[in-house]
Amino acid sequence: MLFSLRTPGKPNLGHMPPLNTLTATERDGIDRKNLFLRACRGEALTRVPVWMMRQAGRYLPEYRAIRATRPFLEVCKTPDLAAEVSLQPFRILGVDAIIVFSDILIPAEAMGMHLELNDAGPNLPSPIRSAADVASLRIFDPELETKFLPETIRRIVKSVGPDVPVLGFAAAPWTLACYMVEGKTKEGFSTVKSFLYHEPETFRLLLNKIALATIAYLRAQIDAGACAVQLFDTWCGELNLEDYEDFALPAVQQVIAGISGKVPIIYYTKASNHLMSAVARSGANVLSVDWRADLAALRKALSPKIALQGNVDPAVLLGPTGKIREATQSALSALNGIGHILNLGHGIFKQTPVENARLFIEIGQQTVVGSAGKTNQPTSAAYSR
Repeated sequence: MLFSLRTPGKPNLGHMPPLNTLTATERDGIDRKNLFLRACRGEALTRVPVWMMRQAGRYLPEYRAIRATRPFLEVCKTPDLAAEVSLQPFRILGVDAIIVFSDILIPAEAMGMHLELNDAGPNLPSPIRSAADVASLRIFDPELETKFLPETIRRIVKSVGPDVPVLGFAAAPWTLACYMVEGKTKEGFSTVKSFLYHEPETFRLLLNKIALATIAYLRAQIDAGACAVQLFDTWCGELNLEDYEDFALPAVQQVIAGISGKVPIIYYTKASNHLMSAVARSGANVLSVDWRADLAALRKALSPKIALQGNVDPAVLLGPTGKIREATQSALSALNGIGHILNLGHGIFKQTPVENARLFIEIGQQTVVGSAGKTNQPTSAAYSR
């Protein structure tokens, strides 16, 4: 059951004082990091943490103001700018977690590929198409080639203090390989699949090389202060179950084993209902799923040790307030606060009205679930311990 709770006297996060002058817990009585980590451990909560994929982005006027004068890659590679952009959703919407602003293709560039990133989409003009191309890729030192990213995380952590979770991320090996082989997003990913089928061992070498680079890349983010990391496998749904188990899954397991035990690992898969029996063997602490997945059915099918993240359709945030409330509360009801991080099923659309994004966050934060929802006796203590 659900119960709506409005916190009286909640500060206007759009006009808050400098973040390092007051801890989040002192500001609103909620230790967001503890709440988030408890959800990652699969615990039953009376209020779930909520954030949004792509929450730092073009739907925010403040982000567009920065991008009006700065190219995308420059923002990613300038710690002051990347930290500011990362913090905007926390200030404006009051999200419960801050994910560092970056791009999943940054490691491809650090491995030696030329990268072009703009609003038209990613482009890798010299794609990987042969064993020689794979051999030319290097395992990079993230504190040298991508030092801007851990530095950005350090600045965010310093700004928000110890009570707000800061998240790092990377692409899962299969999804990064799709871009590295195709050169850009293409429907069906025919080139990468042809590579996989014609040269399976070479393709496994590519996935292994990406996995090794990703392990070091994520470790650097964790060492900088990320309290959890997310692997994005946006294109795993393009594979059938057999190919996923033969190629994509072992590489994901390699990455997760390489950082296991350091922080919780969230594994996002899109259009993956046909893969979930295998995805559950990835070793991730949290499985993040898109809006086509049935959260309640997944909860029954999965180990109770695996938490879930999601899964409101981002298109819903383009709709009326009643639909946003209905979809958000439906997602909350599906898991009743047990091992649940509320999120969208994919990234927020750039056309989303800010007030709709704020409503989604507020519904998640003001809805009490679990036993407190049944008894109508929510307490702030349940959020912070």
